[in-house]
Amino acid sequence: MPLEVRNIVAGYTKEVPILRDVDLTAQDGLVTVILGPNGAGKSTLLKTIYGYIRPQEGEVRHDGTSLAGYKPKDMLREGIAYLIQGHSIFPRMTVSENLELGAWIMRDDRQRMAEAFEEVYERFPRLKEKRTEPAGVLSGGERRMLEIARLTMTRPKTLLLDEPSVGLMPRLVDSIYEEIEKLKAARYTILMVDQNVKKSIEIADYVYSLQLGQNAHEGEKHAFEQRLNEIVKEWI
Repeated sequence: MPLEVRNIVAGYTKEVPILRDVDLTAQDGLVTVILGPNGAGKSTLLKTIYGYIRPQEGEVRHDGTSLAGYKPKDMLREGIAYLIQGHSIFPRMTVSENLELGAWIMRDDRQRMAEAFEEVYERFPRLKEKRTEPAGVLSGGERRMLEIARLTMTRPKTLLLDEPSVGLMPRLVDSIYEEIEKLKAARYTILMVDQNVKKSIEIADYVYSLQLGQNAHEGEKHAFEQRLNEIVKEWI
């Protein structure tokens, strides 16, 4: 069953909510992209889904389970992992130690942990090469790759990606999107926010556009592409 957001009202103060009656569905095994201008509430929506912000109204459901009252520490066990905006590695720890932190909920199960490392290193061979090196010596693209790989250590069903290409050079953006496409091929459910409109739509299955904290447009990728110029003009 999908990740569902229904009639969400949320923000950092009750007096001025950022999100107002937002509805969204991320279907299983597909890439759903949220677009919109700065300040539209895109990142706020991801934080609300993941429990960093408690909604004032509405509900978030994952696989039919209401996430009301869930905190961020509960989300991995629910099968949801979250890539925050900006870097989140621990630079003095090795690549493998950073990955291990992503699997803390199964730290007592050595077999599952070993299987997780095997799968991640097969999907990200560059990280296997550098597994004993401090994460701080990695390039910007490799650091982002490490953060994405860390999300998959517990084999979550749903990934929330907040600006995966932020701050990267164009050639590194391409490599990060190649990794996201591999996750899509592996049938992860992906809900993604990115300012790189062109690249994100290329891999999207379904697209939502937010404006001033509300649903503005939505549609399947091909239908959305036909209206993209018109929609982007509304942001200016």
